[in-house]
Amino acid sequence: MRFFDSNEKLKTYRGRLPHWRQNRVIYFVTFRLYDSLPAAKLDELRQERELWLKLNSAPWSATQRQEYNERFNLRIQEWLDAGIGSCVLEHAKVKQLMDTVVKFFDGNRYRLDQFCTMPNHVHVLVSPKPGWTLEQIVHSWKSYSANEINRILGRHGRLWHREYFDHIVRHDVQLEKIRSYIKQNPLLCFAK
Repeated sequence: MRFFDSNEKLKTYRGRLPHWRQNRVIYFVTFRLYDSLPAAKLDELRQERELWLKLNSAPWSATQRQEYNERFNLRIQEWLDAGIGSCVLEHAKVKQLMDTVVKFFDGNRYRLDQFCTMPNHVHVLVSPKPGWTLEQIVHSWKSYSANEINRILGRHGRLWHREYFDHIVRHDVQLEKIRSYIKQNPLLCFAK
């Protein structure tokens, strides 16, 4: 397992979120249901983020990075944990299917570390194997599960939000924090 290496080649691209890619690294990924975050809240957050970015030009200090994470990334996690939307992943058969889908190609296409299926989102620590990209892996999870979940629930239409959050893990300490977060997330969310 490798962490982000500032000396290695890095590919970047943007959708609504920034995405960084390096070979043979471990990623923290969160993908969510289409209806899990209200558009009004996301628009408000986007406007706040645009203003913050205008007032805080790169390169950022450690304090600015922490503030950005708390104001934007952590807030979205709090909203997801509030259980907004249809929360179809909380149904026993659907959760079991999602867990099976995430584990299915472990050891073949990727190395799976930790994951949890929440009512309206999924967290995964994963390292793609050579020949596979994170985009291919997440696409296969979302595509197959959407078809099967819609079949189980007798519904049709969009299930997953198009984009997903991904982060290249930086070091051992961060990896342990993310592992702990993934293990504790169901306990914290369901305790509310």
